[in-house]
Amino acid sequence: MFANFGSGIRLRTTGSNPFFSIFKSPQNPPPVVINLPQTLTLAMATLSAPDNRRPTCPSCSRPTSFCLCTRIKTPILENSIAVTVLQHSVEKKHPLNSAKIAKLGLKNIDVICVSDVLSEAHFDLHFSESNPEMGPRNSVENSKKIEHLSPADISFTIEKKGAITSLVNNWDQNQDFNQLLVAIDGVRNGFTVKKTQRGSDHKYMEEFLIEVPPGSLLLFPSENSIGIEDVNFSVKNLIVLDGTWSKATKMYNENPWLKLLPHLKLDIDELSLYGEVRRQPKAGCLSSIESIVYALKELGGEDLEGLDCLLDVFESMVVDQRRCKDERLKFESEIRSM
Repeated sequence: MFANFGSGIRLRTTGSNPFFSIFKSPQNPPPVVINLPQTLTLAMATLSAPDNRRPTCPSCSRPTSFCLCTRIKTPILENSIAVTVLQHSVEKKHPLNSAKIAKLGLKNIDVICVSDVLSEAHFDLHFSESNPEMGPRNSVENSKKIEHLSPADISFTIEKKGAITSLVNNWDQNQDFNQLLVAIDGVRNGFTVKKTQRGSDHKYMEEFLIEVPPGSLLLFPSENSIGIEDVNFSVKNLIVLDGTWSKATKMYNENPWLKLLPHLKLDIDELSLYGEVRRQPKAGCLSSIESIVYALKELGGEDLEGLDCLLDVFESMVVDQRRCKDERLKFESEIRSM
């Protein structure tokens, strides 16, 4: 049943272009004309979408009319350098998150959700091989023994923003933690790291368990980061922080184990394509997919055409968003001018 009361908004169409107009309902409203096929299509899409939102693709989480999956060329790129994405929990649900393109288009990739430290988090590190500074250790092969690890080589607890409150396993409590990490050859040996976080109920829950293989490299422009020309080992795994610049920096500070790794910076002066739809702090601050593609290109050994295809998909996503933004602004302008 349809009823009109007072003023409202009516949808009209001119050709294939719908537009809205404000109207005042007459005392005897005209009969409503329904286009049955369009109505049924709209009803089915509405019923299939949770909370009456637009139906979305289960793979890329985009509205079905803007699905990214069909834009990814097959077979997907079998990258020789694995990619590990540490994704901020807020970024995971962002409609313009670009890491989803990497997940769709790369075969060797893991995406791990990382949350802010709410009150306190605990880390356990276990090294895969013996280290002269640490004494003999048990090895871990192909992640099969991760759940049977011996007591951690290093355990520490941090507060919000990364302040270390305790350090155990017979290490001098007064020893500088950064110096301790420098003394460990995490690149050569590889290690596993487990994070547990204390919740509001004061109970600890495991957030992630990551195996960092030998030859891992962190893509992050810290004070000690190096350029591509200074990488003097065979890179097997690229770790990327996925989030806004402030969120990525916070993840870095709240995960001190990342300092075990050599840090890579990209000397790129270009503005990200994101600049058209998301605020970028400065030139060189790229989206996650742009950073991954440029880093893999610089490190070599990858299918350059396949990597460029991922950038094409990212550009198409930006174009979609810009068009939607322009249409929304035009609609709002028309409403104000009435």
